[in-house]
This record gives sequence, C-alpha cells and structure tokens, in this order.
Amino acid sequence: MKLGLILLSIFLIQSDIDINCLNCSDKNSFSVLVISETKGWVHDSIESGIDLIENIGDKNNFNVYHSDNSKVITSENLKEFNSIIFLNTTGDILSKNEQNVMEQFIKSGKGYVGVHSASDTEYEWQWYGDLVGAYFRNHSDVVDGKIFTVDNTHKITEHLNPEWNIEDEWYNFDYISDNINVLLKLDETSYEGGEHPDHHPITWYQKYDGGRSFYTALGHTTEVFKDERFIKLLEKGILYASLEDY
Repeated sequence: MKLGLILLSIFLIQSDIDINCLNCSDKNSFSVLVISETKGWVHDSIESGIDLIENIGDKNNFNVYHSDNSKVITSENLKEFNSIIFLNTTGDILSKNEQNVMEQFIKSGKGYVGVHSASDTEYEWQWYGDLVGAYFRNHSDVVDGKIFTVDNTHKITEHLNPEWNIEDEWYNFDYISDNINVLLKLDETSYEGGEHPDHHPITWYQKYDGGRSFYTALGHTTEVFKDERFIKLLEKGILYASLEDY
C-alpha cells in the first residue's frame, strides 16, 4: 500500500490534476476517492461532507483522497482505491472514457457511495442510474421530515430508532431501481412536497454488476453532516462499499 500511495502521488503531481490526500498514513489499510465535481447546482455542504469523510477515515484507518475534477478517474489511479464516493456531484461530469473506467472498477468488485445529489448526475448513462439506484426529479423545501428505519437489523442502520425526524431537503425521483435494498424511507404525511406516497425510499444499498453500492438522499444542508445519526449512517455505508466482508 505504501508504494502504491507514493506512485499515485507522483502520477498526480506530474499530471497537474488537483487531488489531495487528506489524511494519508502508513497505518491506514485502504483508500477511498471522493469526487465532488459539479456541472449544475453547487451545494454549500460539500466542504462539510469532505471534512466528515476525512474524520471517518481517521477513525477507521483509511486514506481519503479528494478531487473536484473527474479526470482523476483513470484505470491506473483507481487501482489504489477500494471505493469511489460521489459527494453532491451534479450534471454530466464524466467523459466516455471515465465512464468505462468506472464500470470496470465496479465490475472488479469495488464499491460506490452516492450522497444526496449524486442521483442528480449522469442522466444519459443508465448504467450509472442503476448503480446509484435512482435519478433525481425534484425536491421539497428544507423542512423537518419523519424517517422510517425499514431494516434496523442491518449493520448500516442498527443504530437508528424505528422512527426519527431530521430537517433536510427531500428528493423525489424519476426512476427507482427494483434491485435496491431499502434501509430508510420517508413518511410523506410529515411534510409537504412528496410524490411517492406509497413508498418513498431515501437510503439503500445493493450488490451491482460485481461490486457494491450505497446511496443516501440525505446531505443537502451542512447541519445534516453534523448529525450523529447521519454520521454513523455514512460511516457504515462507506465501510459497506469499501470492504467486501463488512
């Protein structure tokens, strides 16, 4: 791992691509790559998300690399990572070659994590929509909403109460995959603006095309990234995506 990190650093310095390892250490056992590139809305909470993922990496002994430039998604670079995290990305950010690299990365048994507007990304690439598990349609205002924990026996959500409230922006979706395993869903009677009255999932996981995927629609506001319930949720989602035996 140490040699790999050195080689990756040399490559990135030579390529003039802006990428930072936020917490690299010889003691860490694996690495994740956070992408926050936007071609649409830019969320104020991105920096809070980066800080949180760095803290999660420190706690769980993994390296966190970050870039807001998808050009770092190359076959050579991704060899060093267990998972790739799309943190509030928006729009069509990937080239055709980068899409192919992503597909091969997942097919090799690696992981993907999508946070909030990761579902507002790559609308013309259905493989990505299936990887995330949904495509964004529209959203409510930032309001308090009630969440049902669908499965509180799963490791990712075992810390959560059966019902709990949090303030955020609530997504509606144009497309929801039939293959997702829903962990959290919204009670649409608790707020205005919902468009999935019978079944409104907001957090899920799945095995997909040889790899693992975790997505949560939470994460619009900076306050969400300070909420201990969400912090543990994201931590466990990252570990699920990054570790085959988690």
